[in-house]
Amino acid sequence: MFKKTAIGAAFALALTPAASFAAGGGEQHIEDFAFSFEGPFGTYDINQLQRGLQVYTEVCSACHGLKYVPLRTLSDEGGPSLPENQMRAYASDNFEVFDAELDDFRPAKPTDNFPENTAAGAPDLSMMAKARAGFHGPYGLGINQLVKGMGGAEYIASILTGYTGEEKEEAGTILYENTAFPGGWISMAPPLFDEQVEFADGHANDLHHLSEDVSAFLMWAAEPKMMARKQAGFVGVLLLAIMSVLLYLTNKRLWAPLKGKKHG
Repeated sequence: MFKKTAIGAAFALALTPAASFAAGGGEQHIEDFAFSFEGPFGTYDINQLQRGLQVYTEVCSACHGLKYVPLRTLSDEGGPSLPENQMRAYASDNFEVFDAELDDFRPAKPTDNFPENTAAGAPDLSMMAKARAGFHGPYGLGINQLVKGMGGAEYIASILTGYTGEEKEEAGTILYENTAFPGGWISMAPPLFDEQVEFADGHANDLHHLSEDVSAFLMWAAEPKMMARKQAGFVGVLLLAIMSVLLYLTNKRLWAPLKGKKHG
């Protein structure tokens, strides 16, 4: 099972626009990652979600919770799809939750949510990818997501890969230059680096792939029913198209006898 690795950085200021340090910042650059779930027929890559779960567990969970995500959903179809026995073992081996009836902590169960983690003052990541979906475009309408397929997952991955290595100190705080962060400087040290996490399947574990995998997982955490909504939307559009054709043919048939008749 995965092991938690503590990191001494708070993800909070990296993902919230309120922490922008505009002074001296350059133009914000969001990279267009090729995620499998983009587009009307895109789907989550199960293997990528499992790798992202591992990155979250070994790195991100040291500072961040997923308090709105039930642990049992790790076995749901369209998600990481862990076998039920692995999901149960993952929950009990990695997390503890406070049980009011016991007045003590106990190993997490599938019926529990991911624990909340506020020790570092970092935000919960449950809805982060969805909250950042409209990071670009007029009035926050998410035009880039609609036109280019760019949304919250790209924003998170770009933040994680956007460090230049430059640092500066302001008001006693060390700031790090980041090309994706509004204003160009953030107070979070780079949380990921090459080969930080080892995957059992031997998948590439450079910074780019680690960032992409955990961003995809956070997109699923924010939108676990995305595939179901896409399917429902497709069926709805198909039914509307069929109905439109039938209405057109019906209208044509009803008015055909009157067509060409001269009035008066």
